[in-house]
Amino acid sequence: MKRILIGLFLAASLVVAGGAAAQQVPNTLGKIKAAKSINVAFSGDSLPFSFVGPNNQPAGYSIDICKRVIAQIGRAVGEPDLKVNWLVGTTPERLAMIGAGKADLECANTTQTLARLANVDFSGLVFVDGGGILVKSDSPINKILDLGGKKIAVLAGTTTETRLNDTLKRRQLNATVVPIKNANEGVALLETGAVDAYAGDKIKLVGLAAQAKEPKKLAMLAEDLSIEPYAFALPRNDSALRLEVNRALTQVYMGGDIEAIFAQWLGPLGRPSGLLAAMYLLYSIPD
Repeated sequence: MKRILIGLFLAASLVVAGGAAAQQVPNTLGKIKAAKSINVAFSGDSLPFSFVGPNNQPAGYSIDICKRVIAQIGRAVGEPDLKVNWLVGTTPERLAMIGAGKADLECANTTQTLARLANVDFSGLVFVDGGGILVKSDSPINKILDLGGKKIAVLAGTTTETRLNDTLKRRQLNATVVPIKNANEGVALLETGAVDAYAGDKIKLVGLAAQAKEPKKLAMLAEDLSIEPYAFALPRNDSALRLEVNRALTQVYMGGDIEAIFAQWLGPLGRPSGLLAAMYLLYSIPD
């Protein structure tokens, strides 16, 4: 009798565990196939990576790569003409959309971190940037150590905010961090003198400075605040979706599309750095 009871207990435990495991594994490809559409979260103000462009449509380096990814997902599910529902949001909002299943894919300039991997998965890397500090050209701030006693704007909920606070604490700098909601707000505060500096991803800051009223009055500090590895956020534990996304990235990197995409959005900044070129090579996964 005891053996029978133990056997029943073990069988029931396996059924419960199996059911729980099944519930934890999403079938995003099946969901996309059934709906004949895909929900994609993106940033509306992260030029040149992801922003709302002409005709109110998403545009940018990440968006161009993302469109190749969407095409591959369409081929994988047998629906080559997937309807794309673009969902604009901040970094925390986009990650929340993925975590809640509202978005199937996220395409912007999102940094992959261990903390974020607790809630979402990520594709292979799509870019490597560094965090930097934008100041006025005539500012006495020439290095990070000069930020003591200053006001620094930074996008709320980003890795830059976390790393800025860590840097200030580590270097014992008594600066005031001013969280902001969107990128243009940071430039406006800097131009008016409401803040002394604006922290963000370097290439994004370059794009914002180029659009400023007087670009020559803004300058970037030479020091890196951080290293930012960008990737596309995905639902957790969905290896089938991740495979198709990474398959598409490999096609982009090995097929030459990345050269045209880089030239269009980042060409004025020069050729890809050695680190970025190595990233393209390392994330070209062979069949």
